[in-house]
Parts: sequence; C-alpha cells; structure tokens
Amino acid sequence: MKILVVNVNTTETMTKTIGEAARVAAAPGTEIIPLTPYFGAESCEGNLESYLAAVAVMDRVLAYDGEYDAVIQAGYGEHGREGLQELLDVPVVDITEAAASTAQFLGHRYSVVTTLDRTVPLIEDRLMLAGLDRRLASVRSSGMAVLELESEPERAVEAIVRECELAVTQDRAEVICLGCGGMADLEATVKERTGVPVVDGVAAAVTIAEGLHRLGLRTSKVRTYAPPRPKQITGWPVTTQQAE
Repeated sequence: MKILVVNVNTTETMTKTIGEAARVAAAPGTEIIPLTPYFGAESCEGNLESYLAAVAVMDRVLAYDGEYDAVIQAGYGEHGREGLQELLDVPVVDITEAAASTAQFLGHRYSVVTTLDRTVPLIEDRLMLAGLDRRLASVRSSGMAVLELESEPERAVEAIVRECELAVTQDRAEVICLGCGGMADLEATVKERTGVPVVDGVAAAVTIAEGLHRLGLRTSKVRTYAPPRPKQITGWPVTTQQAE
C-alpha cells in the first residue's frame, strides 16, 4: 500500500524526520510518501498557523499526482482532518488521535508532552472533540519551540524528558504520547528515562492506516464526511489556481 504522510509545516528537514519515523514503523510492502505543503508557516504553534496548515495540507494532497491508499496528517493538535475526510475516500489518520487511542490500550491514563505552552489548549480541544480526553492525565509543555527540536536538540530532549518524568510521577500517567511530529525520534530516550510505554503519533498513525487498509475499511460518506457539495470556490485549490 501507499501512504501519504503530510507535514503540517513547511520545514523540509522536519518532513524528512517524520518520513523516516513512518518508514521505520511501516510493514514490508508499505510505501511511505512524505509531503511538505507548498505554503504555510515554518512551524505550527498557534491557531492561526494551524488553520493555515489545514488549508495547506488539503491543497498539497489535492496537488499530489499519484495513487495512494491512506493519508496521515502529521501535526499534533492541528485542525483539518475533517476537511480531508470530506475530500477523500481513503482513510485519513491524524497523529494526535492515533497516539491517544493507541495509548489507551497500554495503560489506564496517558499524558501528552508537547512543545510550547500555547499549544496545550489546541491539543486538549482536539482530544476532547475526538472523545479521547476521559483518560487524559495531563498535557504538559516542555517550553521548547518546534524549531528548537532541531536547532538545540540536547536542550530540547532534556526539557521534554523532564516533563515526561513529571507526567509519570506527579500526574500518575502510565503512558506518554509525544506531542509533536518532530519528536518522532525521542521514543527510546523517553522510555528509558520514565519506564513507561511511549507512543509516537507518526508510528501509531502508520500502523492504524495499514490496519484500516488491510480490513478494507474506508471513511463513511453517508453524513458527516460526505463529499463537499458542488459549488464554485474562488481560488481553490490554491496551488492549481496559481499554476494557471
């Protein structure tokens, strides 16, 4: 099968990190196709950037000229999954929901550790909307910006691991979810320091997408995610309109 793994920001190095994590998790025979939006912010750390990313991700998927069997939206707490589900027939998996739903098979309560504090409400809202908040112990912030995961990796790792430890000792979390696509390579370090299962949303999303494909399941189109009604939408898709 072929899975499109779409970064929500325009940082190519982060797309590469996400793509590599997806390939490690993928089963033999699964092809991972990482994509970077053509426009948007270099990192998503607030509502404006998140809504912009939602449009950019839909645009990038529509611009992809090839077959695929599933799409992964690789942004934690970001908007847009529902729009993709209206546009596409194939399964669409969001890494926020993939990580949280996986965590519930591994322990009674889970915590999410993310980047800046301002992203915490976005993640909390996303989990509540998905009905995954009942067993949420906490959403903790490392205080590190998304881009600092690459520019200051040692300091970022230490800050993230420290919050993961506090989630376990203070919040009584039994599972940790890494709350950023760019944290995909920290799983082993956090597990070693905390002693609890650690779920990377990218890896979880790949496994879920593969499972849905293997079961022959697709997004329901009878109501909520029915295709958009035919109408004129000025300037959309963005990339196609610019090319013309």
